[in-house]
Amino acid sequence: MGPEADDEFYTRLTPFGRFSDVLQMAHYRPLPAGWVVGTADVVNSTGAIAEGRYKAVNMVGASVISAALNALEGLSFPFVFGGDGAALAVPRSAARKLTDALAAVQGWAEAETGLTLRAAIVPVADIRRAGVDVAVARFEASPHVSYAMFAGGGMAWAEKQMKAGAFAVPPASPDAMPNLSGLACRWQPIPARKGVIVSLLVTPARGAADPMFACAVGEIIQLISEEDRGSHPVPSGGPASRWLPAGLEFDARVTRGSEDLARHRRKLKMQSLIARLLDLTGLKLGKFDMRHYKRTLVANTDFRKFDDGLKLTIDCTEALARQIEARLEAARRTGALYYGLYRQGEAQMTCIVPSLVTDDHFHFVDGSAGGYARAAEAMKAQMQA
Repeated sequence: MGPEADDEFYTRLTPFGRFSDVLQMAHYRPLPAGWVVGTADVVNSTGAIAEGRYKAVNMVGASVISAALNALEGLSFPFVFGGDGAALAVPRSAARKLTDALAAVQGWAEAETGLTLRAAIVPVADIRRAGVDVAVARFEASPHVSYAMFAGGGMAWAEKQMKAGAFAVPPASPDAMPNLSGLACRWQPIPARKGVIVSLLVTPARGAADPMFACAVGEIIQLISEEDRGSHPVPSGGPASRWLPAGLEFDARVTRGSEDLARHRRKLKMQSLIARLLDLTGLKLGKFDMRHYKRTLVANTDFRKFDDGLKLTIDCTEALARQIEARLEAARRTGALYYGLYRQGEAQMTCIVPSLVTDDHFHFVDGSAGGYARAAEAMKAQMQA
């Protein structure tokens, strides 16, 4: 496979449309040998969340994807949002640009939010030498957007290497601003409608090929799919909007780029007012239809994924949360898996919107009390025990 074919690898993957098929390995293809994996996360994210800074943690996590999409404009590549970080994979031809983007995001995160972001670039060849692999599939969340699913254990291995300090990307100076165009987080928190927002992580103890792991995960997916709208955490009409949404000042600081802060703040206030009026009246502004945008947003929301393990943020009853927990605990006792499950009253959304008049916008949802990070903390405690 030549360099040009390598660059088109992800685009050529045929998407699958039923999330219940996420464990069918026929959908997955190994990454080309020359590719690299980029991974990043917020250091001590649980401490920042305990201080009430969960929005900042999510924003920094999503900024990794935003910076990469803008730096690698025109290239289609797989990525996954993890709440307090993100992981992605790109061909060798894009490795330098990705490294520069990750370095710039680290410097920006420290300067604008006070959060320390660590990052690493790991060659796929090194991952395979460690005895694991990175295979990727495309799940079609909607006709407009697909999200990457990862299997093979390689992404988890790369993350462990990053946390151990290997393959590190040094941060750039704060002056090396990343391009975060399209990054936004201006929706109101999304309250649970059925009882509780559950953030769930499930990882195999003996490998994803273990039939006991696959059976347990399949049962969990079946349980949530039987619920209304598949336990989607976002209302069918989209999240609530308001003028001057909570956190607008934070949004202004982290998305201003080189623009004067006061000027950028005024611009966001005006955008917020216009969006609220369009939402209330149903009027259109040129080609932009707010209600169509919100319907598309719901379809495009990334609330379920497989990243060397199952990751979900769902809206469910407390009874279903207990049922899920009991099934996973039974599987854990057999040695098949580890899991973390965290309950909270609300979800929150972070968005990447390349254009308001096209439907290819991305929306990442997490529990508003630090769902994925809290669930990861619980899972880590199981592993240590």
